[in-house]
Amino acid sequence: MQATLDAPSAPGPDSTRLLLEMRSISKSFPGVKALQNVDLDLHPGEVHVLLGENGAGKSTLMKILSGVYDRDDGTILLNGQPVNFHNPKQAQEHGIATIYQEFALIPYLSVTENIFLGDEIMLGPSPVLNWPAMHRHARETLRQLNLDINPRTLVRDLGVAKQQLVEVAKALHHEADLIIMDEPTSALSQNEIEDLFTVIRQLKAKGVGVIYISHHLDEVHRIGDRVTVLRDGLRVATLPVAEITIDELIRMMVGRSVDEQFPKVEIPRREEVLRVEGLSSKGLLHDVSFNVYGGEILGVAGLVGSGRTELARAIFGADKIEAGQMHLDGRPVKISAPHDAVDLGIGLLTEDRKEQGLVLGMSVRANIVMPILNRITRTPLVNIRREQKIAAEYVERLNIRTPTLNQKTLYLSGGNQQKVVLSKWLATNPRVLIFDEPTRGIDVGSKVEIYTFMTRLAEQGVAIIMISSELPEIISMSDRVLVMFEGTVSGILNREELSQENIMALATGGDTTNGGHSNSITAQ
Repeated sequence: MQATLDAPSAPGPDSTRLLLEMRSISKSFPGVKALQNVDLDLHPGEVHVLLGENGAGKSTLMKILSGVYDRDDGTILLNGQPVNFHNPKQAQEHGIATIYQEFALIPYLSVTENIFLGDEIMLGPSPVLNWPAMHRHARETLRQLNLDINPRTLVRDLGVAKQQLVEVAKALHHEADLIIMDEPTSALSQNEIEDLFTVIRQLKAKGVGVIYISHHLDEVHRIGDRVTVLRDGLRVATLPVAEITIDELIRMMVGRSVDEQFPKVEIPRREEVLRVEGLSSKGLLHDVSFNVYGGEILGVAGLVGSGRTELARAIFGADKIEAGQMHLDGRPVKISAPHDAVDLGIGLLTEDRKEQGLVLGMSVRANIVMPILNRITRTPLVNIRREQKIAAEYVERLNIRTPTLNQKTLYLSGGNQQKVVLSKWLATNPRVLIFDEPTRGIDVGSKVEIYTFMTRLAEQGVAIIMISSELPEIISMSDRVLVMFEGTVSGILNREELSQENIMALATGGDTTNGGHSNSITAQ
């Protein structure tokens, strides 16, 4: 069907028939039973939200539907007809489009080429591509998403948020009857999320069914009609969204009550650990100054493109510094490369754990000990026994769910992968630990565990810098918040000044006000 997006919203899904039926779906991987007799169905014009912790089986179920995995058992009906997809192209030909959490874009191709990949328009019977028509159609699809970019732009030159919207544009182009959205808002700003929700509502009006996977529980009631919760490969419940609360969803997902989502503990501030003065990098950062103390969680907030990640990379030595000075424990230090930072006790949990934080083809054990190999190996041979001991200690401490220490990290859930990254840096005994989007793409239970570990580290005197796009996370877990705007420090807020209004005022280049007068906010 042609999913044009200029119609008014429909009153609701068509409950008289089923677009999709998945019955008794089962799937196993080596050492893991991913799904056990799971049922899921979808009506035309419905948004069916799929929830569960990382490892619950959500993505596996959707990869079976989209032809990535073969199921071990069960039945799939599409519009009442049995189907069995052996590859994603077969699913796409049957009107199923998928937007994966891990982008399926080719970075060295243009936006147009990615949208039309496998569906190119030719000039008549000739083997020549009709580029004007393709660019025109791509631009129109992007316009429907309020995405003002040149379709000739290479995907690699786009930020994460815009790449995500290109994924949405691909799905729209293929005129799907059923769209699977796996964490589509994880890298989007609030305005971009609202634009996406508008598109989803208009797709519903055209009878398109959407299966929507998210860890943002507030989105369930904003966009969903029904919700299904999975836990440990089993279906816990399927209910209308109107009949369930967020607290009840959390209990279903984790099998226990999560009374405090943000386990913040007030910790006495110790001595200054890191001071940054006048840090600048060409075109990215401009005269950035701040400090962070032992036992403190310094939040870093700002809009997409404000320079948050660039700041982390500059401190860690991943990006070249043009000017400025850093002091660690009162002593000036020079960090020209990441190994300098590691030697000084500075660790960085990167925003993209799959691309930059882990070697997915290597084992849990190898990833955990990677930064300290030179400390535990005195000969050309790796000390396997010592590796095993260190890795086993952190697997136990962080409750990493893995069948063995030799399991490839590729096969772990997102939350457990993040714990492996954290273990890697804990093994270095850091003085400063930078978390860049520490809970992106992980479930509510794993989030609480990550927050708890951050708090424990702060109690031990580690200075923590936490970069996050989640304002509730920033406000709840930070002692102070540094706000970035266009590569500069717009202001630093103390805990008693923290509010979404104050942070957003600084993030948009303004100032904060209390009772009609302006706060003077400077690095402390």
